Amino acid sequence: MKVIEVTGKTVEEAIKKALLELKVERDKVEIEILDPGNKGFLNFIGVRPAKIKVKVKRDYIKEANMFLKNILHCMKVEAEIQIKENNNVIKIYLTGPDMGILIGYRGETLDAIQYLISLVVNKNHDIEYKRVILDTENYRLKREETLKRLARKVAEKVKRTGRTVKLEPMNPYERRIIHSSLQNDFYVNTYSEGQEPFRRVVVDLKKA
Repeated sequence: MKVIEVTGKTVEEAIKKALLELKVERDKVEIEILDPGNKGFLNFIGVRPAKIKVKVKRDYIKEANMFLKNILHCMKVEAEIQIKENNNVIKIYLTGPDMGILIGYRGETLDAIQYLISLVVNKNHDIEYKRVILDTENYRLKREETLKRLARKVAEKVKRTGRTVKLEPMNPYERRIIHSSLQNDFYVNTYSEGQEPFRRVVVDLKKA
């Protein structure tokens, strides 16, 4: 991150000079006032210029975009990248002719890339934590609906047979969907067991 020190007759003048030199908008920098300056007596005696330190903020959105472009290039996949941030959630949506290779088996490739982008965005812990969601072809929504149907189906099976059912290993996001879908069910209970990446949801009857 670029850091410069600038002086001016006033703090505001120094800030304007710094922004011109750095060629950035004010919201892209952090400003530290080293000396507010002094106009002096009759603007002559004891005059002292204002001095500030200006640091360009890390552009984590640009970093995420470049990192993702490199991954797509290495995978030889052409895709348009759309990135939006709202309330510390960065949503990245990809569109292109062959997105299946990016999704992978049950979203494993998509999840892996999403995890790597999150590491890039949140490195150094110099910003408030940003949650990253990577999606394409509305896979996340489709997968969520599939998991909700699975949760209801498994719950009915447990009620009917009285036997505990252990689901296949899932990532934390998918496990939360299962837990959330059945949290208000009067007859079944859910919990997770095992170690990552083999941690799975268990569904069994509530104790009488």
